[in-house]
Amino acid sequence: MNFFPVLAAWLIFSLLPASLPAKSMPAEFDVDRNRLIAYMLSHQLASQHYAHKSLENIAPAAFDLYLRQIDPRKRFLLTADVEQLRPHADHIDEELRRGRVELADKGAELLNLRINEVEAMTAGLLEEGFDPHGADSLELDPKKIEYASSAAELRDRWRRILKLQVLESYLDFVKQENNGAAGQAGKTAAEPSDDGAVNQELWARAVNKVRERNQRFFHRLRQETRQDHYNLFFDTVARAFDPHTNYMPPSSKEDFDIHMSGSLEGIGALLREDDGFIKVVRIIPGSAAERQGQLQAEDMILSVAEKEGEPVDISDMRIREAVSFIRGPKGSEVSLTVQKPDGAKKVITIVRDVVQIEETYVKSEVIENSRGERIGYVRIPSFYRDFAAAGPMSQARNCTNDFRRELRHLRENRIGGLILDLRDNGGGSLSDAVDISGMFLPGGPVVQVKNAQGEIKVLEDADPNVLYDGPVIVLVNKFSASASEIVAAALQDYNRALIIGGDHTHGKGTVQSIVDLNRNLPLLHRKKYDDLGALKLTIQKFYRVNGESTQYKGVEPDVVVPTMLDYLKSGERHLDYSLPWDKVEAVPFRPWTGSPFNVDRARELSGGRIAASPDFVKIRERLELARERSERTRIPVSLAGVRKERLELAAFSEAEEAGPNSLDGPSPEHGTPQNKDIPLREQLDEDPYVQLAVHLMNELANELALAQ
Repeated sequence: MNFFPVLAAWLIFSLLPASLPAKSMPAEFDVDRNRLIAYMLSHQLASQHYAHKSLENIAPAAFDLYLRQIDPRKRFLLTADVEQLRPHADHIDEELRRGRVELADKGAELLNLRINEVEAMTAGLLEEGFDPHGADSLELDPKKIEYASSAAELRDRWRRILKLQVLESYLDFVKQENNGAAGQAGKTAAEPSDDGAVNQELWARAVNKVRERNQRFFHRLRQETRQDHYNLFFDTVARAFDPHTNYMPPSSKEDFDIHMSGSLEGIGALLREDDGFIKVVRIIPGSAAERQGQLQAEDMILSVAEKEGEPVDISDMRIREAVSFIRGPKGSEVSLTVQKPDGAKKVITIVRDVVQIEETYVKSEVIENSRGERIGYVRIPSFYRDFAAAGPMSQARNCTNDFRRELRHLRENRIGGLILDLRDNGGGSLSDAVDISGMFLPGGPVVQVKNAQGEIKVLEDADPNVLYDGPVIVLVNKFSASASEIVAAALQDYNRALIIGGDHTHGKGTVQSIVDLNRNLPLLHRKKYDDLGALKLTIQKFYRVNGESTQYKGVEPDVVVPTMLDYLKSGERHLDYSLPWDKVEAVPFRPWTGSPFNVDRARELSGGRIAASPDFVKIRERLELARERSERTRIPVSLAGVRKERLELAAFSEAEEAGPNSLDGPSPEHGTPQNKDIPLREQLDEDPYVQLAVHLMNELANELALAQ
């Protein structure tokens, strides 16, 4: 798109008066710069996004996302405030095109007013105190509550919030006291029991702790600038197109560059804001968090503490500020208080480190069953490739070459089948996904890529040679995404492999590109304005060779097995305003004819194995308990009620860690090898999903041999 006509129109338009007098602006806020960003977004998003949605059509979604960003847990705005803002929802497109973002200004004005009122309100509530034994409850899911209809209703909501905070802090102090006494006796203290008595000294300490925490909380909220509100508004407009489209202000663009270069030291987790919480999206392969093994995708990080330091509450923090507490130099220790999706809270201590590259590479192992038959196992953590170091003379490692080497090594061991583990593989290089798929295929199409103009390009395996022609089973889960879904889908469509996993993979079937908003500015205006930031937007969509998209639905395994992820509402289908599933024309391809796998028979065999397996029985029991706990979002707010909740969660956590997928073996949540202190071979012996794959591989191959 030639952007100079757009800029010319804006330069004429910029001579009009700004929405507020310049003298009332904070020093860092540049009205003209933000008007330019708004105008550019109005054109770039509508013209370059894959879906070509109009600003008029996305306005309701943008307004919904905006409200959830400024008050994610409905703890500040009143119903009347929302109604006062609602007329702007019909004019978001006009505000962007005119460059006069009135919604951001009005929203900031109302929010700041309520923040000041709630701060005074909470100070009074803490001064009045609470009845620890009084029966109360609090709904934690903001989707199940409405905005408060009056100041009195908002006050009662905060009374319950503060009371819960005091009760939690009080019980923490009681446990610390018991730990001290137990330590002297050489024992480990459990959760405090309910004897009805309240230690007044500890209760007063708990009230003071909550008071100090909330003072810091309100101070942080008051630090948000007008520019912060504009950045937030721009981002919600972008996200209304789809969850992977974002406006990145200069600071976020810098963070993105650091992440892509891999130079940042820290825990190694990809995070996002979600309804006022900081949620883990993905654990980076080879990172400190992966090696520690307890932090998982979908965990919410509640607070962060340096070694021997006081925890800092990061709920309701903007993600950039929260990340500043989590990051740190290599070798330093950070403790994260996280809430698991089932409601359990856990303190996870991680020693910060750079990504250990060796742990990100393809790994293989030979598994021998009880009859001495050999099965190959290969795990691909991600489809890695250093594009900056690419070239015919490059020595940089890439996923394709590493996988080829491991596969040849397994062939030399005369394996009778191969297990390809793509669990938790979040994707990576598309070319490597195509090349690795091709090692199992005699040439032909692998994936279709459709761009915003409707043009479809078919990516093919150009090599007719098959590197491995034996039976293949692919393991996937809800965190298998993007490039890993392309591999699983291609091998499934060709009838080349049996896919085993939960009911679906993640469902990310889109491609994003970074558009630098400074790129087409005339030199004069580059000097005039500070960095405008960038736009990350969706430009392409993946389709299988059978014409079906991997977007939204993901890949549905041939054999569905129970996993501890089944209760999670995770994946593209659960993200707001994700692009829908659809189809294009299938491309001609020749299915594989040498597969030993009959899908119906595989399902029958796996059903019998799962029913008879103590490991899967325990997984199902824990799954149902976790599902029930995750749906129980209204919690008691009384001393007895909170004690009971904590005891139940502690018992559940103990049972989880003693279960079949304990931390001594695979990850308890995902079933993928995690503990680097235990040899991979031993971890695989304890992995019920790998063992199920070995069982199916042997039984189906034997039945085929007998039939012949």
